[in-house]
Order: sequence, then structure tokens, then C-alpha cells
Amino acid sequence: MADNTSTRPGRGMTEEKQYDERTLHIDRVARVVKGGRRFRFRALVTVGDHKGKVGIGLGKGADVTSAVTKANEVAIKNLITVPMYKDTIPHESEAKVGGAKIFIKPAAAGTGLIAGGVVRTILEVAGLSNVLSKSLGSTNKANTAYATLEALKQLKPAKEWVRKELTNKTTTKKVSK
Repeated sequence: MADNTSTRPGRGMTEEKQYDERTLHIDRVARVVKGGRRFRFRALVTVGDHKGKVGIGLGKGADVTSAVTKANEVAIKNLITVPMYKDTIPHESEAKVGGAKIFIKPAAAGTGLIAGGVVRTILEVAGLSNVLSKSLGSTNKANTAYATLEALKQLKPAKEWVRKELTNKTTTKKVSK
């Protein structure tokens, strides 16, 4: 992950990667067949551009690299845009997927990311730098990742907030003598 360029075979030119791709978790899964067990790998990956776009993907393959590649493709197809206010989120949000419950809350400048594991990585690749979070319930990484994404989907930018218009009653009254 040191450099963001990849060389295409046979062409000799380098191509800039558009997204920061981070692997959150790799599992070895097995299915039982007549001759024993067949092992495959499952990869959970997050992809983001550090400017408000983030996605999560889950992929399976015969080896780790193919699983990660498939997960990256799924993550790029499922990108969402996160509304940002300065370098934080506009308001609190909460989401539950399976047994994992995630609570995220805006933080003052200089606070940093107060989040653990999967949640922290997802918020980093989204480009958020001042957010408080709490993870409750299940510690399953896939459900925690999807709950974090769901909490980010629920965010609305400040211009879409519903506000009650206050009417000034003193200006509408007629003064009679």
C-alpha cells in the first residue's frame, strides 16, 4: 500500500489508482465434500476516495488475491456518498445490521476518530477525521461494516434538514385605537 500506482503487464505505463482499498478481514471457509474439505477464502474490503465516497464488498475465491479482487469490484459498485460538514458528519446516526449496532456522532475539530477496528477504517477511507462512535452488540466484522455503512447512508446534509419556519406574531397583528 506504499504507492498508489499499478503497472499493466506488457504496456510499461503506470496507472493511478482512484480509490484507497483496505482489507478489513479475511476468513478461510470450508465446505465438506466426499473426499474431505474444500477450502476457499472470503475477503471483506472497504474502498474510499477520502472525499466522501465509501463502499464495502465481500468476495470469495480459491485464493486470497482472487477473493480480495472480487471484494474490491463489489465495493466499487456499491459506493455511497457521505455528506460531510467540514471534516465530520452533520448529525448523529444509528444503525443495526444483524446483531451489530453502530452509533456515530459528530465531534469537534481536533478530536480525531474515536472508533475501533472496522468502523475506524471505513471512516478513514471516507475522509472523515473527527467522529465519535460506539459499537454495541455483535463483534462480527461483516455485520459491523454493513451497520457502519447503513449509519452513513442515513446522514442528511444540513440543507435537507426539515425546519419549522417561525412566524413573528407581532408583525402580523393590526394595532387598533
